[in-house]
Amino acid sequence: MYSQDDVNRFQRRLAFSWFVMAALAVLLLMPQIRRWMGVGITGDPRPVTARGDLAEFEKTSINVFQSAGASVVYINTRQRRFASRFTRQTIEIESGTGSGFVWDEHGHIVTNYHVIKDASSAEVIFADQSAFEATLVGKSPNHDLAVLKVNASTDLLRPVMIGESHDLQEGQSVFAIGRPFGLAQSYSAGIVSNRSRSLKIPGGSGREIEDVIQTDAAINPGNSGGPLLDTAARLIGVNTAIYSPSGGSAGVGFAIPVDTVNRVVPELIANGEYKPPSLGIVVDSYINSLAATQAGVSGIVVVSVQPGGPADKAGLQGVTETTSRMILGDVITVVSGKQVETLNDLFAILEKHSVGDQVTLTILREGVEQNVELTLQERPGIQ
Repeated sequence: MYSQDDVNRFQRRLAFSWFVMAALAVLLLMPQIRRWMGVGITGDPRPVTARGDLAEFEKTSINVFQSAGASVVYINTRQRRFASRFTRQTIEIESGTGSGFVWDEHGHIVTNYHVIKDASSAEVIFADQSAFEATLVGKSPNHDLAVLKVNASTDLLRPVMIGESHDLQEGQSVFAIGRPFGLAQSYSAGIVSNRSRSLKIPGGSGREIEDVIQTDAAINPGNSGGPLLDTAARLIGVNTAIYSPSGGSAGVGFAIPVDTVNRVVPELIANGEYKPPSLGIVVDSYINSLAATQAGVSGIVVVSVQPGGPADKAGLQGVTETTSRMILGDVITVVSGKQVETLNDLFAILEKHSVGDQVTLTILREGVEQNVELTLQERPGIQ
């Protein structure tokens, strides 16, 4: 039998054990209890963790935008429509937006031709939101390029720096600035995905631009006409098109190479149009295809030569027609070391040359190959 003293000692020990367990429970649950009761919560911000210096590629990206951002403009276009069929009164309605960039300190603005193609007027908006009515100086639908002019103050006219595109490399970093979906000063980055694509001109001209730059930098509707830049903030292309089933950026954008831009734009400013150098020959795509299928000849058939032109001086011979048949003259197979089979091939090669350049042609004359040298000159309407 337990004495009363034993029972009392047991009860004291049991009570002490319950006290210890309760104290431990309170200590373990104290943070939850404090949060539940709101005790000790001040609402102060957490201390900021030091970031350290920016990475080099981040500094480069920031410098490109700071250097070139002020050179980029935004273009709003309008179309003239009849307000009433009876009064024949007209009104102008907004038709679209695009991008562009300052070419020189004389107020020339470069953009895509398809941006202003159907416009009756255009407004150029600078980064500080100042707006100016623009006049059309020149256009080249075959290159999807156009030049506008604005009467803006010299402090707004900050020409973009010009780079080169012939030495671009796949994987090289590039940056695009534009106005996609009307969002001003949008900036995206990527790489050169390919530097030798062929792109059919937007708008259905049927011609192709050679050596087009493919990039995965985000390019969307509204980016058209804006600059593609390298890490030195130099212009290397004009953003012109995207490949996208959805209509948004799918990582496949295209830019007209700056080597083409720097050849075409000065001509547009000086003459209002671009006239490629000429061989002084007349060509015809139907006769070309006929010669390929019936005579098994692949190349550019010389239909005729312009009297006094480069081809005439070099002794090239055109097609001879008799009452019963057509006799082929010379067929051009190689120009400046490059094979030519279609008119697009020929145009692409000629547009990389200037008036006064000397080129070597390989021709077929009565089945015999021979080389001919001639000097390119300008002849409107004749290649």
